Amino acid sequence: MDFDFLPLVTKYGYVATFGGTLIEGETVLVLSGAAAYRGLLDLPVLCAIGAASAFLTDNLFFALGRGCGPALLERWPGLAPTVTRVHALVDRFPNSSVIGVRFLYGMRSVGPAIIGAGNMRWARFLLLDAVAVVLWSTCWTTAGYVLGAAALTLLSAIGDAGRRSVFAIAGLSIAALLALRRLRRKFTIPSPRDDARDG
Repeated sequence: MDFDFLPLVTKYGYVATFGGTLIEGETVLVLSGAAAYRGLLDLPVLCAIGAASAFLTDNLFFALGRGCGPALLERWPGLAPTVTRVHALVDRFPNSSVIGVRFLYGMRSVGPAIIGAGNMRWARFLLLDAVAVVLWSTCWTTAGYVLGAAALTLLSAIGDAGRRSVFAIAGLSIAALLALRRLRRKFTIPSPRDDARDG
């Protein structure tokens, strides 16, 4: 993808941020944050717009998975074992799964569709996804604002493949931190003081 979002964001502002987030995601939010650094756009409004765009996308794919998931598995039965494993993971760690998928580059579309084809109630997905998109949008927009002009230079220099690698590494790092935090809570050994209190 050519580096064409900057003039679009500069010219069309919030509309370009909403539409661009539907297509590219992190790149547009970083550029929008850099535009806010220059005083062209308002940072809190950008965070809200990015979250709204991502929320719309996630729920469209969730609906696609809910409505078409069984038919797709019938057409491609080879996917069934993988989907079953993903559903088992989501059932075991629903909160971490929904929030983590939003930060995994390349999984933002497939993830909600697979989750939608599973057992999670839509109301729960709506709540968890709302948290995920607010965190995600705020993270990347603020990153663009903090980096300012450096974000523009970096994104234009490393190219499309490099941008995807940066976002993939960042997304995996955030997902790993969430998973480690969850595991630490699960396997925390109670102290003798806690045992005495329980007794």
